[in-house]
Amino acid sequence: MRLVVDLNRCQGYAQCAFLAPDVFAMHGDEALLYNPHADDAQREHVARAAASCPVQAILVDDLGDGAGTVKEGLSSGE
Repeated sequence: MRLVVDLNRCQGYAQCAFLAPDVFAMHGDEALLYNPHADDAQREHVARAAASCPVQAILVDDLGDGAGTVKEGLSSGE
């Protein structure tokens, strides 16, 4: 699974860091650090994190639906 976070869109709400702390972490008040090649064991946590992002800044490639396409947030068609 591959992740991309649009850091221009990210506002530092930290919902992703709360829901998937092994993949996302806040550095200071606004800077987000993340593992772009998250382990498949984190798939469910990453899906929840992407869905919870208020600005839908998290893009996930191959979330396990078999399509293998880049998707943006669960609420927008993931």
